[in-house]
Amino acid sequence: MAAALSFLERRHAGRGYAFDVSSSRAPQHTRSGAGPSDAALVVAARGGEAWAQEALFRRHARRLNGLAYRVLGRDDEIDDLVQDTFIAALSALDRLDKPDAFASWIAGILVRQAYKKIRRRRMLARLGLSRAAGAIDLDELVSSSASPERSAELRAIYAVIESMPADVRMPIILSRVEGYGLVEIAELMEISLATVKRRIAEAEATLEQRFGKDVAR
Repeated sequence: MAAALSFLERRHAGRGYAFDVSSSRAPQHTRSGAGPSDAALVVAARGGEAWAQEALFRRHARRLNGLAYRVLGRDDEIDDLVQDTFIAALSALDRLDKPDAFASWIAGILVRQAYKKIRRRRMLARLGLSRAAGAIDLDELVSSSASPERSAELRAIYAVIESMPADVRMPIILSRVEGYGLVEIAELMEISLATVKRRIAEAEATLEQRFGKDVAR
């Protein structure tokens, strides 16, 4: 498996992608919209086929880059986070029970790594040893077509979300920004459904206290 990961290691060493992975909510597809399924690529990748591993990377890197951009903030470590996520995922493919669930499985790996990174940064920042976690990218979250009033409202909301503790910030972003359901968030973060509900309720209460019951969603 180590040899098969060489294409990722080369990109990692070069601190950049060999192709554009700018932020996008949609997964990357082949030009025809067809091609091998994720399940087929996972099976081939498990067999050490480097082409299949790179195909998974090309298909999902753009989507994961966008997810990292929104949960971590504008940050010079986003490329590293995405590549580290793929290295961890491709090294653990044998533990993926449902190959057709690769997309959600690898998203969970990224979410948990980002969560740990935010917590570590904030701890170090409190000790005066490092900068705080990156700011949420408001330009990415607020549509350019939104009215000035709506834009100001959304920016205020996300500024409050940014200040929340990592264990509260992460589920509310996954819910409000990424559109995941509660069960999906629990699976992504590997925490109980009850914990997800409690943390989102805490975030919602903070927003309601700041902006009132009609807080924008």
